[in-house]
Amino acid sequence: MPFRDIPVGPSRHLVRFVETDGALWALKELPQRIAEKEYAVLRDLEARSLPAVRPAGLVVQPDEGNAILVTRYLERSWQYRRLLMRIPPEQRAHRDRLLDAMASLLVDLHRNGVFWGDCSLANTLFSRDGQVLQAWLVDAETSEIHPQLSSGQRQHDVDILVENVAAGLYDLALRLDQSEEMFDALVEEAASVATRYEALWDVLHAEPVISYDERFQIEGQIRKIHELGFAVDEVNLQFTGDGTQTLQLKLVVAARRFHATQLQNITGLDVGEGQAKILLADLRAYQGKLQRETSAFISEQIAARRWTDEVLNPGMDRAHKAVGGVGEPIQAYCDLLEVRWLLSERAGEDVGDTVALDALSKSSVPPDSAAKMLVAEASTGQMRALSPGVLAELDPDVD
Repeated sequence: MPFRDIPVGPSRHLVRFVETDGALWALKELPQRIAEKEYAVLRDLEARSLPAVRPAGLVVQPDEGNAILVTRYLERSWQYRRLLMRIPPEQRAHRDRLLDAMASLLVDLHRNGVFWGDCSLANTLFSRDGQVLQAWLVDAETSEIHPQLSSGQRQHDVDILVENVAAGLYDLALRLDQSEEMFDALVEEAASVATRYEALWDVLHAEPVISYDERFQIEGQIRKIHELGFAVDEVNLQFTGDGTQTLQLKLVVAARRFHATQLQNITGLDVGEGQAKILLADLRAYQGKLQRETSAFISEQIAARRWTDEVLNPGMDRAHKAVGGVGEPIQAYCDLLEVRWLLSERAGEDVGDTVALDALSKSSVPPDSAAKMLVAEASTGQMRALSPGVLAELDPDVD
């Protein structure tokens, strides 16, 4: 079983990677009691389909009092340094995506009664999902699972996250020899994780009071939840009991798979929520185009089959070739759609696929485009610090 060298950040315990049976596995050696606890937590997270590395086994070493926790290596994932050391610091949009992903991960965990205890950039892996990032918990040594978290527990976890994110960004700025102004900006950005967390939490747990005559607002609240990618399991309405014709709305919010479930039901594709949102919009635009051309109703199922054969599959092939085969074909197609839209907005007209493919192939996409994050997926050797020369290479617009 050959060991593989995989770039990882600092760790309290020895972590090695081994390749066998065509798969890559992470082996972490730690005290037996802690290993057993982490293994149990990870199994629980897997059962709840929460974004965390998947446990594969536990090897106990009773003579030494240690154990080796075996987890499946998360394909096409990377640490925050891999992205932020390859993106010019001025391009804040990509850090925003990363911080949004951290806040979303913590919300997902807290909604399921999981207290992380050591939430940080270093204990998280990221993967691309359409125009956003998906964050994955990779270290559960300090995690606890409860029926429900108190406000105090949630706030404590958020405080830990803000402090650790600030430390991670500060360390990165030191490595990149950034200006004092950049350090101040990064501290503010780290603090914004709490705001991002609170904003998402408040939307998911809002219980608005509406008048009986304004029941249409229920649909608006549900749409807001769906737009964030969450499904709604139950809708409960109760009179407030204050003598007025007012109702309190309570929504039971399910997993963040609303668009992904829709797309899978229609096409059979199993993709991330962010990718599904983009692909569904593309599918429905194609369905509308078919109906205009034929002046006839085209069912979603028929449109989906034609879209898959005539649009998606050839589009994935062209887009994946344009980016040199880096990353997943489905993500490359999502990048193509985004870049085409951004360039069309700039031009004031539809520029078509050819122009967008050319931009992808030459890495000349708009700076804030999610497609810029492709650099995190590219396989390279030693990562270079972003010197002025490297910055100019990555972004010709940087002076």
